[in-house]
Amino acid sequence: MTPQALIFDLDGTLADTMPAHYIAWKEALEPHGIVFPEDRFYACGGMSTLTIVEMLSTEQGKPADPLTVSNAKYEAFFKHLPSIQPIDPILDVAKEHHGKLPMAIATGGRRHGAEKILAQVGIGHLFESMVTADDVSNHKPHPETYLRAAELIGVAPENCRAFEDADPGIASARAAGMEVVDVREILGTG
Repeated sequence: MTPQALIFDLDGTLADTMPAHYIAWKEALEPHGIVFPEDRFYACGGMSTLTIVEMLSTEQGKPADPLTVSNAKYEAFFKHLPSIQPIDPILDVAKEHHGKLPMAIATGGRRHGAEKILAQVGIGHLFESMVTADDVSNHKPHPETYLRAAELIGVAPENCRAFEDADPGIASARAAGMEVVDVREILGTG
């Protein structure tokens, strides 16, 4: 398929944020006694912070307010922003298509965090639209994030190519009817 639009996940796809996110998760969850093993963290890539807190809290029987923990996690994450670098092979795809195809961001992160990441990496100008966890009712792996991104750039989902680095995001884009590029295959990490 020749795509009419490109839609990119952000964390772990365009920006190497995952190490900083994991450190921030540990810092935010520790006061609540909630454990988040690193392999589980990577398996949850693309899921919203609120969903992850609810899931871990329930599983471990340790009550924690999802919004409070999510806010603490983002505050901890912001301390590590200077360490974030672009993922050049995927960013090169976006740069190559900038001005040629409509492009959007479809992230499971919250808007204020995504905006800070885009500013840190200096790539916000490449994308016409962005859909975050704050903009949808159903988070990845539900297709709503990708469907909304396609709607905002005015291209039917089946004519969009999505770039993702995690199974929940891949499931989300596929459920939206998009062609999906698993960037782990390009990066040799999957």
